[in-house]
Amino acid sequence: MLEDLYALGDRVVARAKPGEQIEAIVVSETDTEVRVFDGDVEAFTSATSRGIGIRVIHDQRQGFAWAGTLDPDIIDTTLNEARDNATFGSIDPDLDLAEPDGVPMAELVLYDESVENFATDDKIALALELEAMTKDRDPRVMLVESVDYADSVGHGVVVSTKGIRIGGQDSGSYCTATVIAGGEDETQVGFGYSVDRDPGKLDLDHASQMSVERSTRLLGAIKPETERLTVVLDPMVTAQFLGIIGSTMSGEAMLKGRSLFADRLGDTVAAAAITLVDDPTNPKAFTASEADGEGLATRRNVLIDQGRLDKFVHNSYTGRRLNTASTGNAVRGFSSTPSVGTIALSLVPGERSQADMIAGIDNGVLIQGVSGLHSGVNPVSGDFSTGADGLRIRNGELAEPLREFTIGSTLQRMLLDVLEVGGDIEWLPSSAAGLSLSVGDITLSGA
Repeated sequence: MLEDLYALGDRVVARAKPGEQIEAIVVSETDTEVRVFDGDVEAFTSATSRGIGIRVIHDQRQGFAWAGTLDPDIIDTTLNEARDNATFGSIDPDLDLAEPDGVPMAELVLYDESVENFATDDKIALALELEAMTKDRDPRVMLVESVDYADSVGHGVVVSTKGIRIGGQDSGSYCTATVIAGGEDETQVGFGYSVDRDPGKLDLDHASQMSVERSTRLLGAIKPETERLTVVLDPMVTAQFLGIIGSTMSGEAMLKGRSLFADRLGDTVAAAAITLVDDPTNPKAFTASEADGEGLATRRNVLIDQGRLDKFVHNSYTGRRLNTASTGNAVRGFSSTPSVGTIALSLVPGERSQADMIAGIDNGVLIQGVSGLHSGVNPVSGDFSTGADGLRIRNGELAEPLREFTIGSTLQRMLLDVLEVGGDIEWLPSSAAGLSLSVGDITLSGA
């Protein structure tokens, strides 16, 4: 597959005219999704998508076009459209394709052939087994709302007139369960998952137990009084929090005036316990990758080092505009030009479990879930206010469940008020890993 994609990319790039730069990204992806309900298959989809994106830079103008097919005639038309679009582009002296920067490519094994060898009947059977064990796990489970299995296999190459010629393949699978627990007067929803590149290694028991526990332990929740206290963010909540922090730490956010950390390189912006890393070369990350969207080698970038703001992430364009260099953080699909963003974000974990962290807190709340996070956070000012649910922490132990409250602070204050980073890192099916995070002086607004 990769050789075929390379051949198509080479063919496009070879047609460059004098003074013209051409970049081609060629992709083939196969995705399968299974959803079961009440012992039957509710939905099944399996689709292969192939496409090419062509970028042309000529006379300091950029044109781009893409096609959702690899038909040679359509590719020729797409190249002509990209050239035509370049004639209407705005002049920008910073426009240029990425050039090899000498950073060695990490040797990662991100493809497991077991995904392609996993039979359709086995995928359905796996989902049905997860549903059955979840139904029987706790009598308070009223309904297993949905059980999903999904996997993907991707192949892609980037070829350009600047000497970029890189490709790779990856695969992954996950399963999820969503349950509703309770009775006539009250219901609570819980979610559980398991992730692995080999579908045969998915931990169904873990996904089932997580979904049931996260729903049943909130039954009987009450609305708390308003106060200021310490919160412990559940790993899934921390992953969402890190995603917002990461979005403010890109060169693109700086150029658009949407980074609350602009002009703060070298400043202390977080507690000393915080070392924030974007590392697509870590094979444990669900979004690990050997190359970024421009074909440059990905690399481990330390964004915050023991509380000090150390780096922003860049693609080649934002690096050029801001008088620095790409950090290997171009992100894109074949239907878009490169943007910039974090790829595989995580905190360097601490040493203690969530239970040990909770044992040292007299009065606090374990935040199990949040709602309206993106609408409740301003990435420019840093204002943070979101709905939440969780469990009271009293004298070092989990106590009554809580609901219908908000937690408020600012992103800047929360980073500085981090008390401890947990050692319970979880690699989620997302671009950020999760772990427990203890944060002090949070406003809890309830009754």
